[in-house]
Amino acid sequence: MTSNLESVLDRRSLRRMAGARSFARGEEYFADEQVGALVEHQGTIVAKVQGTRSYRVKLWVENGELGFLCTCPVGADGAFCKHCVAAGLTWIEGRHPVTHGKSRSKPAVTMQDVRAHLATLDKGKLADMLVDQAMEDDRLRQRLLMKAARQGTKGLDVATYRRAIDEAVDAGEFVDYRDAYDYARGIEDAVDSVEELLKDGHAAEVIELAEHTLLAVEEAIESVDDSDGHMGGILERLQKIHHKACKKVNPDPVALARRLFEWELRTDWDTFYGAARTYADVLGEEGLAVYRKLAEAEWAKVPALGPGRDDSQKYGKRFRITHIMETLAGLAGDVEALVAIKQRDLSSAYAFLQIAETLKGAGKRDQALEWAERGVKAFPERTDGRLREFLAGEYHRRKRHEEAMALIWAEFTESPALDRYRILKGHADRVGLWNLWREKALEHLREAIARAKGGRKEDGWGRYVAADHSDIVRIFLWEKDVEAAWREAGAGGCSDGLWMELAGKREKDHPEDVLPIYQRQIDRTLNRKNQQAYREAIALLRKIRDLTVRIGDETRFTRYLASVRAMHKPKRNFMKLLGGVFEVSR
Repeated sequence: MTSNLESVLDRRSLRRMAGARSFARGEEYFADEQVGALVEHQGTIVAKVQGTRSYRVKLWVENGELGFLCTCPVGADGAFCKHCVAAGLTWIEGRHPVTHGKSRSKPAVTMQDVRAHLATLDKGKLADMLVDQAMEDDRLRQRLLMKAARQGTKGLDVATYRRAIDEAVDAGEFVDYRDAYDYARGIEDAVDSVEELLKDGHAAEVIELAEHTLLAVEEAIESVDDSDGHMGGILERLQKIHHKACKKVNPDPVALARRLFEWELRTDWDTFYGAARTYADVLGEEGLAVYRKLAEAEWAKVPALGPGRDDSQKYGKRFRITHIMETLAGLAGDVEALVAIKQRDLSSAYAFLQIAETLKGAGKRDQALEWAERGVKAFPERTDGRLREFLAGEYHRRKRHEEAMALIWAEFTESPALDRYRILKGHADRVGLWNLWREKALEHLREAIARAKGGRKEDGWGRYVAADHSDIVRIFLWEKDVEAAWREAGAGGCSDGLWMELAGKREKDHPEDVLPIYQRQIDRTLNRKNQQAYREAIALLRKIRDLTVRIGDETRFTRYLASVRAMHKPKRNFMKLLGGVFEVSR
């Protein structure tokens, strides 16, 4: 097994899997000895890595590739993170102990030695050891209880499974982010045991236990900081197990339809979302007929909504029954029924767009056009931009280009920015009039900026910032006219991010121009006062040094570095980094 690890785990593979940035951070964690409790057994490595908090890393060989798992947020998203890099480097050094001038001895006792020792003990002693450990380890205890309930002389004891599931899910108090992974892993262990029952032919019991666990997890999820989505993943997995069990045992379709419908209608967690389609192979005609009858009875209670009206249940029960009805209509292939369902809610411009797109997809373009026109008429201002684009596309198709451009121009003038500018270009190109519309759009933008001078504008995130020429700078950069963007920024200013983008594009040919931009950015960066900001500032300082070398004025950098030291002397962590990189420049 070790040889398998050696074949896939080296510095090159770690760099390839992590990328340069994460690999560099992992090297720092390794060098700072942040990896502990590293153990290898039968081709699997486990370790703890101290980052923002303590994370668990697992590395193994799977199908000739390096498998990995880390409990950090990046690892939870399926990415090979810096903690995996650090653990991998620590294992590599353990195999070849001289690295970075340090020497660490290999562990005298390995897990293979532990296994050899355990093999000498009789079964009774091993059982006693395992039971003693289980009394201290809740997860282990529940796993053992369920194994005993599965293989007992009296047959499968479902009640023991239910109790074990309840204990795994019942945290007793709010589960914060730090503990969420371990909490979820305890539930996953219980789900593993439930899934194993399928192999033993206990599909009916699995259906019952899966529904029991789904309900328990739904009730618990509000008491968990599930920022990383562990609980949502458990819900999704349980539904797959439930469906697989239903396919094996073919439960009573009427009873199943009633349970699925009630669950889909009431849940806040999308459990059994779209169940009529997912379970169609199990429900059959009889079950689907029951599902449809229940849905139609509930649908009859839903009031129609027109423009300007709303419903307090719109994003709750109303949304769910609407989706159920749409799913059933889709299964039947009934476009008219689907349109009738969507017509029940015309409170937004997007609703009109959905109907128009549905009709267009069915080849009913004239009706689609009519609905799109009705939507724009019902919402003449601040309508959904996608509805205007849809209608403009249909107008172009019918050679009604002036009407199409009028719609897209209205969309641009309501929110003149790069995304709308690009849309305007796409439509103007269709009629070969982009030069005309481009001039008109830039003129409109300049007039809007002139009106806003001295005032403030919203930045798209609900915050207000001083008006500047950022929108025009973005447009020129998108058009790859860096010189025009630079002149625009100089004339009216732009955001910090745009200044940095401009600097990056101009530093090769105009190093003198960009030095003040990088210097301003260093001050803003250091004001964040954290290690990441300090590293970014060091990178900028290196860039400034290189630029002053290029223009033949290294003393300029020396003076500037001295001023940075004087101004930011209280930031001890930054000064430590600075001293390590620029010792010669003191």
